[in-house]
Order: sequence, then C-alpha cells, then structure tokens
Amino acid sequence: MIALKARTFQYWKIFKAILFNFFKMPVWFLALFTGAKSFQDNPIIGSALLNRFGLHFWRVRLASLLVQYRRDLLKKSLSKHKQAEYMCNGFTLDFGFLDKGEFEAIKKEVFESTWLLREMKQGSTITRRVFLNQTELSIRHPKLAAFMANLELLSRIRFVAGVGGEPIFSIQAIFSEANTNNDPQMVVHADTFHANAKAWFFLENVGEDDGPFAYVPGSHQLTEKRLMWERRQSISAKYHPIVYHARGSFRATESDLQEMGLPNPQKMVVPENTLVVADTFGLHCRSNSQHATCRVEIYATLRRNPFLPWVGFDLFSIPYIKRRSGDFSIFFLSCLAKVGLRKMPWKPIGFGKIK
Repeated sequence: MIALKARTFQYWKIFKAILFNFFKMPVWFLALFTGAKSFQDNPIIGSALLNRFGLHFWRVRLASLLVQYRRDLLKKSLSKHKQAEYMCNGFTLDFGFLDKGEFEAIKKEVFESTWLLREMKQGSTITRRVFLNQTELSIRHPKLAAFMANLELLSRIRFVAGVGGEPIFSIQAIFSEANTNNDPQMVVHADTFHANAKAWFFLENVGEDDGPFAYVPGSHQLTEKRLMWERRQSISAKYHPIVYHARGSFRATESDLQEMGLPNPQKMVVPENTLVVADTFGLHCRSNSQHATCRVEIYATLRRNPFLPWVGFDLFSIPYIKRRSGDFSIFFLSCLAKVGLRKMPWKPIGFGKIK
C-alpha cells in the first residue's frame, strides 16, 4: 500500500511537470523573438540540436543586421568622429566630458546627499546603486537632472545601443576586495547576444590598480570568427559549469580571444570627469586589484528587444515613466521576480551616503 502511494505520488509529479512545460512552451517559443538569452532556463534556446542547426547563429546574425539598420536611422545625431571611434573600438571615450564647474556641482550633489541605497553582491564584490528619477532630481539635484538630459550623452548611448529609447540612470559605487577570484564580472565576457549600451561617467580618478573597467577593442564586431565561436558556445551552453555562461552571458578565455583574432582587454585608467560608453555585446570585464577598491560613477544602461526594426515606441520614453524610470525599473524587476522569471538582485539597505 505504501509503495503504491509512493508510485502514485511520483507519477503525479511527472504529470504536473509535463503539464507545466506544455503550457510554458508558447512562452518559450515567443521568447525567441525577444532579448531572452538563457540557455539554462529556456529549453528551446538551450536546445543543442536546434543550435547545431543554427538557432543561436541566426538569432545573433539577425540581431546584428537589424542594429545596423537602426544605427543608420540614429547616426545623424552623432558626429562622424564619434561614430568612427565606436565602429573601430566598440566604445567611445571622452576625457573632461563636462566643464569643471558643472562637474564639481554634480560631485557635490552626489557625495553630499542622502539616498535610498540598494546593493547587490557578486562573490565578494558589492555594487551599491541609487536608481535615479528625473522628477525628484529636478527639485533637489538640478545638475544631475541636467546631466540625464544631456543630448550629446543620450545620442552617444542611443547610437551604441542601436535603439532610440531612454536609458536608465543610477549612481553606482563598486566595492571590491583585494585579489578576489570569485567576482563573475572579473572574467572576460559578453553581456548578451546582441548590441546594447552601458555608460560610466567617473566621478573619481580610476588608477591602474583601482579595479578599472576593461574592454577588448573591436570585440563588438560580428566577424566570421566571432559568429563561429558563438555557434560553438551555444551547442553546449546549457550545461556549462559557470551559471552566467549557461544563462547566455558567454565567458571567453585567453585562447578564445586568440582564436577570434582579438587583443587583450584595454583597461580604462582614466581621470575623473571621463565618460565611457561601451557596447557590451563586446567582450569586457572588471579588473582585479592588489588592494581593496571603491569607484563611484554615474551609470546608465540601454537595452531593448533586438529584433524590432524601429527606434521609437519605447515604454521608458512615455513622459510619466521617463521621469520616474528608476522606480519603474525596480517595479518591473520585482514583478519578474514574483512570477519566477528572474531573481531580484537589488536589496534595499536604507538611506545613506553613496560611500
């Protein structure tokens, strides 16, 4: 009798799993036409058989063709010099982005104010972040609000991302221990399979041993070697021992870089008031350091569905949402966490100074 009940329970569990997967199949299929990237969480994206037949290959290739088309629509807003710099390197770099008076005013607003802080821990590295809303900043922090509306900055981010939407801005402090080997950001990687933009406006000097951001120049280009590397990774990604790789953020070894004909990462050793905007489809990492470090920056990110042919119609461009983008980004992350589509990485720690 006990054995019968145990078998019945086991069969019921199997039946529920089959039923659950049956109803999720349309969701997994539709995800193919979005920026969904996890080989581990989506059995269609992660299928070794489908990827041998070129599923990931064609997703990467189509995303690349569409972003080139969208950049052609956006290029009028950016100087030819900056376009060429991005096309060559995969990032743009500007020393002294703001005049000295504006920069000092922004530093004062950032470092002397009290903020609602959130933190995320990866290995032994803590990222502390303040999600910014223009509505609140325009009253108490006008220089920060003006920075978020800077047309040259927005044009740079939009061109690199290849979309015409609104970036999400935050203040960010990164605290890293000395000689850490458990921070996943310190391994050379691509964020996802398509173009997207991240921007760092450094509020302090970043030295050689201050854990600088590093980027492999030219790695944003979808060469034949990069495409073949992507295809090979996709076939076995689902079972990769590094969870970030299995979820679509492919890690690259030194031999991988050599195989793709790419140089070593270039460290962004820069003075304060420097702006870096990078396409993190390109390979990049956070550098290790011989001592504990902290760097503070204004950070922005712009990533949208890579398969849309237009540059407008962005949810975050709706005026009400645009002026409260920080709150809405947290709201959407919380909603995804509640339905089990992803974990909520940002834990509130209360009010305080950024460092």
